[in-house]
Amino acid sequence: MRGVLELTPELEGVQTAVASALGRVERRFAEQLRSDLPVVNELCGHVERYRGKMLRPVLVLLAGLAAHPEASSSEPGEILGEEHVTMAAVCEMVHMATLVHDDVLDEADVRRRGRTLNTLRGNEAAVMLGDYLIASAYHLCSQMRSQDHALAIAGVSRVLCAGELLQIDHREDWSLDEATYFEILERKTASLIAVACERGALISGADTRVAGALGAYGRQLGVAFQIQDDLLDLTGEEGLVGKSVGKDIEKGKLTLPLILHLADAEASERAACIRLIEGASRAGGGEERANLADRLLASGALARAHHIALERVAAARASLDAIAPTPARSVLERMADAAVRRSL
Repeated sequence: MRGVLELTPELEGVQTAVASALGRVERRFAEQLRSDLPVVNELCGHVERYRGKMLRPVLVLLAGLAAHPEASSSEPGEILGEEHVTMAAVCEMVHMATLVHDDVLDEADVRRRGRTLNTLRGNEAAVMLGDYLIASAYHLCSQMRSQDHALAIAGVSRVLCAGELLQIDHREDWSLDEATYFEILERKTASLIAVACERGALISGADTRVAGALGAYGRQLGVAFQIQDDLLDLTGEEGLVGKSVGKDIEKGKLTLPLILHLADAEASERAACIRLIEGASRAGGGEERANLADRLLASGALARAHHIALERVAAARASLDAIAPTPARSVLERMADAAVRRSL
């Protein structure tokens, strides 16, 4: 969990328990994907390099710790069981599938500072591997004691796909409004993070009020996380961010800073920005993207977008008021703050 945020000594017990459980998650992940075909194992081995901070598995585990009825009196390592590990692996598989498919849709070349699967093996292999990951997630989830977990994962997968279709439908829509942008974010990013938190809590025996509060935390965190991602795509450098940047503009996707800027801009400025966006969508486009970033900085649109992300962080933290103060809750609060401070 280090690398996501720095923890104080009093939270080391949570860190140790989560780190131990993540090792089990990685083993469960690998076991589930293992195939009798060497080519499938080779492709799965490559996509495992996409793993970053494992945000969604970490949130399943932390929510499970924070929501447990005996969280204050039990050792963290005693709370996290096989069902938590399975759900964490399932959420990571679904997330990995979306990354593989996103790289195809965005024609991305770099992911986690390495070549994407679609650039190495082609779109066909990438699409099929994404499907293999989704199918593996459903297969693993269906083995859990409650069928409700499998239904929740199936439901959120539908939501993710619908969000992607909504975004595709609004490509090169220079009049995209905030409401539609947030609808896309809540479906594409926040929905799975919300389910990860909610399911982790329910596996620990939490009631629907507590599980709902943790789901709300995850939803707000997911939106804040994605706004920060969108800011980095506009202003970050590939070598620092660790993946291809400028892809939103290249694919005609308006994100929050541009939506805010275009909504307030005078006609001449709006027209100039649209020309820059269209120029940035062509091969190269680095100069246009830099020019756009300068305009967004000067108009305050970047700062306003960051402020909205901070508001979402505050809402996420407020959702945690429904659960008792524990070390795990403290880590969740710190993770919310870290989501908008990261540079990768």
